[in-house]
Parts: sequence; C-alpha cells; structure tokens
Amino acid sequence: MKTSRSEYVTLRGRRLHCREWGEVEAPRLFMLHGWGDASASFQFVVDALVRDWHVIAPDWRGFGRSEGNDDAYWFPDYIADLDGLLEHYSPGTPARIVGHSLGGNAAMLYAGIRPERVAGIVNLEGFGLAPVDPGLAPQRFAKWLDQIRDGGSGFRTYPDAAAFAARLRHDNPRLTPERAAFLAAYLTEPAEGGVRMAADPCHRWVNPVLYRMEEAQACWRRIAAPTLWLRGDDSAYVREYIRDDADYSARLACVAGARSVELAGCGHNLHHDRPEDVARLTEEFFA
Repeated sequence: MKTSRSEYVTLRGRRLHCREWGEVEAPRLFMLHGWGDASASFQFVVDALVRDWHVIAPDWRGFGRSEGNDDAYWFPDYIADLDGLLEHYSPGTPARIVGHSLGGNAAMLYAGIRPERVAGIVNLEGFGLAPVDPGLAPQRFAKWLDQIRDGGSGFRTYPDAAAFAARLRHDNPRLTPERAAFLAAYLTEPAEGGVRMAADPCHRWVNPVLYRMEEAQACWRRIAAPTLWLRGDDSAYVREYIRDDADYSARLACVAGARSVELAGCGHNLHHDRPEDVARLTEEFFA
C-alpha cells in the first residue's frame, strides 16, 4: 500500500483531518468521501493510480478524525468546508475532484456555485437524492425537534474492529476480507464495550430541510468543468434515489458535456468494489 500522512487544518472553527499521498510537487487530486466513510477508504484507488499525484482527501466534519459539530449538520457546511480546503491547498489553481456519494454531491454543487474553481469532476454516485413531497415537512421538522430534545441515538457498538469488518462484508459481499479489515481499522473509534463508527452521533439526526432537486439541478447547469459520472450496475443508491433510466439521463443532461460509465459487478461503493477501474478511468479522464 502507498503510504499516507496526516495534516490538520482549522477551517470555520473546526479542526479537520486531511490524509495525503504522494509528493507535494505532483499534480493535486482531491478525493471526497461519502456519508459514514472516511478519507482512508480511497487507499485502494490511490494504490491503483499509475501516475504520480499529490492526493488530498479530507475527513468531512464529524467523520473520521475531524472535529464534529456536536449538534445538527447542514449540507451547506460541506460546501463551505470544501471552499476553505481548496483555498488552503489550491488557492490559485482550479481543482481536480473525485467525489463519492455525499462527496460527489458536494463537488457537483460546488462546481456550479464556483465554476472557476473546478478543473474537472469524477462523480462516483453523487447524483442527487429522490425528490421529496413538501407535505412531509411538518413531520420531518417534528422528528428533528424530538431528536434534538432526546439526544437521538448513537451508533451501534461492536466488540472489536473484526466484528465491524464482518458487518462491512455483510453489507457489501464484494468487499474482500483484507479490505474490510483495513477499512474497519480507520472507520472505527474506541467506545465503551468495544468500538463504534468514527462519526459524530448527531449525523444520525434527520435533516429538517427537504431535498430540492430543482435547486441542485440549477447548480449543475452552471458547471463548466468536464464531468464524468461513474455508477455501479448493482447500486442500492441508484435504486433508492433514481426512478429509472430516463430520470438518470435527465440528471446527467443538466451538466453540459458530461458522460457516464457503468461498472459491471459493482455496487454503490465503486472505490471498494472496482478501485482499479476507478483509478484507470480517473487518470484517463484527467489526462
């Protein structure tokens, strides 16, 4: 495995952990992880990269080794944190970004908000969520208020990292035992009675602000950077959030010139299931 190193950056009052691979003089490549994940999960993709890159992968606030809110989380926080990270690491150069799930959604929105700051995006299943009926707003707010009042629920405790690795393989049978063990070491933290997911329990609170597809697509239409969408042919994310192929095509069409590639034998976690293909397609794209 290629060796990574850690750096901590204070942004907007939060101490964020960033994992880096490669020499700082090499071309920069930013990798943004998804919900419930951490920067180390890109290790398999980094190992498969052929070119020399300076890869920078933050732990989003409240995940991995980054400081959390200990309160509600708002999606715009990720946009602002990404803006701050790019100003810190790449102030005068548009960024090459690889984003998975939450990270892909954040990258897509940011690329439309500040198109001049993004040189290209490889979007790993960050295709937006399902439209939500506005009539659900009252009960969503009520549930959120109940969670604030009651403190919500924490993440499950596992006896050890091996038990957490077994859970990862149960959720994703394509994950090899070796990769599951590696991920478990970085995705857990000590807890009473064993280990738990390395994440702020407040991430489990519902978002009282309903997802607005129209707003997301308005941002996507302003993207000027080349964009590649990668999807798995057996993705639970696609099944849950995208109605059909026509819906997927309509979303893709919001981004001028974007193209899509489907990876066979692959679920939502493309960077775990097919990291060699993700690395190859990423390098071909940015070449």
